[in-house]
Amino acid sequence: MNAVSSTSPLVRLAALYCTAARLIDALRPLLLLGFRLYIARVFFLSGLTKIRDWSITVALFTDEYHVPVLSPAVAAALGTATELSMPVLLALGLGSRFAAGVLFIFNIVAVISYAALPDIAVKDHVLWGTMLLVVAVCGPGRIAVDTWLERRFAPRDS
Repeated sequence: MNAVSSTSPLVRLAALYCTAARLIDALRPLLLLGFRLYIARVFFLSGLTKIRDWSITVALFTDEYHVPVLSPAVAAALGTATELSMPVLLALGLGSRFAAGVLFIFNIVAVISYAALPDIAVKDHVLWGTMLLVVAVCGPGRIAVDTWLERRFAPRDS
C-alpha cells in the first residue's frame, strides 16, 4: 500500500506548508503596492529636483549626462517629463505595466548616460530596475486602478 495516512507527519507538514504559502500569497498585493510607491517616490523626487532650477538641469545634461542621440535640452525636458508623469501613473496603478516599462528603459538610459556613476548608485539602479520588472511582468496587484478598471470593464465570460 503506497497511500500516505492523512495523519502522517508528512501530510501535516505539507498542509502546514500550503497554509503558510496561502498566507504569504495574500501579501502579494501589498508587496506590489510597496514596489510601485517606492519606485514612484524615487523617480518623482528626482523630477522635482530637476524642475527646481532648470538652468542647472540643462547644464547637467550638457556636461554630465550624455544621453545618446538627443540634444541636452531635449533630453532634459523628456527626462524631467518622464520622471514627473510615469511615477504618478505607477503610484495610482493606472497604466502600470506601461509606466513600469517606460521607467525601466529610462533607468537603463540613465545608467548608460552617466559614465561617472559610482558602483553604489549602479546597485540602486539595479534594484529599481528589478522592482520595475516585477511590476511590468506581474502587474500592479489588486490595489490598483488598473485592476478596478479591468473588473469593471473587461468582458465577462458567460
